[in-house]
Formats: sequence, C-alpha cells, structure tokens
Amino acid sequence: MRQLADLVGISNPYLSQIERGLREPSETVLDAIARNLQVSADTLHEHSRRQRARPDDESEPEVVAAIRADRDLTAPQRNALLEVYDAFTGRRRGRDA
Repeated sequence: MRQLADLVGISNPYLSQIERGLREPSETVLDAIARNLQVSADTLHEHSRRQRARPDDESEPEVVAAIRADRDLTAPQRNALLEVYDAFTGRRRGRDA
C-alpha cells in the first residue's frame, strides 16, 4: 500500500480511505492508480460500483442499468449521468446511500 501510494503521489491514509470506500478519488488519482496497477480506469470504476452496491438493492431502475451497460460511454460519463439521474429522482447510491 505504501509503495502504491508513493507511486501515485498520495498519502497512505488517503489510499486506504479510497480502498475502503470512504473517499472518492479524483479522475487524476484514479488514472494514476490504474496506471500503476496496470489496469484500466474503467475496470477500477466498475469494481468500485460493485463494491458500493447494497445487497438489498437488487432491482435498479432500467435507466441505471442501461447507463451502466453502455460501453460507448467512458466511466466518468457514466458516473456523471448516474449522478444527474440520482439528483432528478432523489435516489441515493454508492457512498451517499
């Protein structure tokens, strides 16, 4: 963890908070983590979404499923659309749940 934090240019406690879902990293930090782990940022976004999903929230609206499934969108675009949808519908997801 310390080595990765050093490579990314962030503190070890901050990286730990990201790992535990307590903090949401910026796109720059996420890209640096992905680059150093040799995975895509999209892969990290998908993993993060799965980790934040609540077990009792099995049925998500079709529009949310469609946004998540659309591979023409980048991870930041999907997140932005989901945030807008949540704001309009009053849904709370992920770390806000």
